[in-house]
Amino acid sequence: MGDFADLLERLAFTPRRSLKLAHLAGYFAATPDPDRGLALAALTGDLDQRAVTPSLLRKIVSGRVDAELFALSYDFVGDLAETIALIWPGGADGRDVPLHALVEELQNTPKADLPALITARLDGLSPSQRFAYLKLATGGLRVGVSARLARQAVADYGGLDLAEVEEIWHGLTPPYESLFHWAEKGPKPVSAALAPFRPVMLSTPTDADALAALDPADYVAEWKWDGIRVQAVSEGGTRRLYSRTGDDISAAFPDVIAAMDFDGALDGELLVRRGDQVAPFNDLQTRLGRKRVSAAMLASHPAALRVYDVLLWQGRDLRPLPFAQRRAALEAAVQTLDPARIDLSALLPFDTWDTVAALRAAPHDAVIEGVMIKHRASPYLAGRIKGHWFKWKRDPMLVDAVLLYAQRGHGKRSGYYSDFTFGLWDGDTLVPVGKAYFGFTDAELKALDRFVRDNTVDRFGPVRAVRPEKVVEVAFEGLNRSPRHKSGVAMRFPRISRIRDDKPASEADQLDALLRMLPPQ
Repeated sequence: MGDFADLLERLAFTPRRSLKLAHLAGYFAATPDPDRGLALAALTGDLDQRAVTPSLLRKIVSGRVDAELFALSYDFVGDLAETIALIWPGGADGRDVPLHALVEELQNTPKADLPALITARLDGLSPSQRFAYLKLATGGLRVGVSARLARQAVADYGGLDLAEVEEIWHGLTPPYESLFHWAEKGPKPVSAALAPFRPVMLSTPTDADALAALDPADYVAEWKWDGIRVQAVSEGGTRRLYSRTGDDISAAFPDVIAAMDFDGALDGELLVRRGDQVAPFNDLQTRLGRKRVSAAMLASHPAALRVYDVLLWQGRDLRPLPFAQRRAALEAAVQTLDPARIDLSALLPFDTWDTVAALRAAPHDAVIEGVMIKHRASPYLAGRIKGHWFKWKRDPMLVDAVLLYAQRGHGKRSGYYSDFTFGLWDGDTLVPVGKAYFGFTDAELKALDRFVRDNTVDRFGPVRAVRPEKVVEVAFEGLNRSPRHKSGVAMRFPRISRIRDDKPASEADQLDALLRMLPPQ
C-alpha cells in the first residue's frame, strides 16, 4: 500500500504528461502482481467494488474528531479524503498491508461492517496511505490520470502499440496479469471480448490561416454536431456502443442498440433526434450515465446515430483504405439500416475555404458546433494524427459576468478556490447563470483565489459567497433552455476566458442578452 500511496502522491503533484507516464511505468516495473494490476484498474475506473460514500466517511470521522474542527479543516483543504487523512488522530503501526488485501476486504466486507473496518485501517496507516486508501475506497482518485493515459503507460512499459492494447482491453479483467505478461515479452493475450472497441481517429483544431496553405480539392467537409462521439460495434451477435474513450455506454441507449442490425463497426455522433430535428445537447445529457432507461424517456428523448465513418464491415477491415473509399462503403452500408435510428452525415459542397468559412459562420441548425474537414486520401488512423482530420469550431459565445460564489478545487487545486459561479443582471438583481473551473492561467487562478479570500461575505459549507465586484468574460460553446436552473438556461462548456478588471460590476451583461442567444424553439 505504501508504494501505491507514493504513486498517487507523485501523480497528483506532477503536471507533465511525460513524467506521469514515467512514474506509472516505474511503478509497474517495481510492483508485483496482482497489486500493479489492481492499481491500474483503480486508475482506469475498472475496479469492481462497493464504493464507500462520502456520508459514510463523514459519519466515521465524526466519532474521532470534533465536528467544528473537521468542518473548518474541510473548508480549508477542500477534499474530503485529504481532510480525513490529515486530521485523523494517531499514527501508522509500521505494517505495510498489500494493496490486494485492502481491495479484497473492501469488496467482500458486508456494508454494515464497513465503518469498523475502515476505522481500523485508518488507525494503522500513515497520512499519505490513508489518503490513498480513502481514494481507493471511494473510487475517485483525481490524480490527473485518464484511463487512456494509464493504458498508454502500460504500452510504454512494455514497448507495445497503444492501439493494440486498446483493442484487447475489453476482453481483459483486473488484475490484468496476462497484459503485464505480454508487456514483459510474453504472448499477446487473446481478447475474449465480443464486439471490442477500436481506438478512434481524432482531429486537430484549425483556423482560416492554417487552411489557406491547403488545397481544398484534397478535402471534404461535413457538419460537426453537438452530440457525443461514439463507436457502434456489432459482431457475432453482440452489440455494443462505446464512447470515444472506450467506455461501454450500451445500457443507456437500448433504442440505438436495437437498430444496430449489421456486422461491423461504425464511427459517428450520438444525438437525440425527433424526426429531422436534432435536439440540444442537454436532451442527450439526460440519458448519459443511466443503467436503465424508462419507456417514457425512450419516447421523449429518442436517440439516434449519425455516422461519418466505417472501420469494419462484414468481416473486412476498412481502416487502411483512403477516406473516399471508406465513404463509398459507408454510403452503401447505411442504405441497409433503419433511417430513424442510423443516418449518414452529409458532405458539404464547397470549392474554396471561403465557402467553408461562410458555412461555419452561419450553420442552418443551432446544434451544429462547426465543420469537420477530412483529407480524401486519409486512412483511419488511431489517435490524433496531424494533417488528416481537422475541426473548425464556431467562435464561442461571450458574456461579461460577475463572480458570486467560489469553491475549492480537487487534487493539485485543493489549496485554491478554483470553481466559480457567476451571474448576470436581471434588472437590479444578479442571477446565477453558470459555473466554470478552467480557462484561466495559473497566475489568474492565484489572483482569483486572493480575491475570494479577501472578499468573502458569507459561507455555505465549502462554498464562499463573495462581494459582487469581480467581472469575468465567460466563453461558452452553446446555450440550452433548462428548467433546472434559476436563470432558465444552461451553458455548454463555460470557461473564464478573461478577467475584466477594467469593467465595473454594474456594466456586466443583462440576463436578456444571454436569453437572446438561445436558439429558437
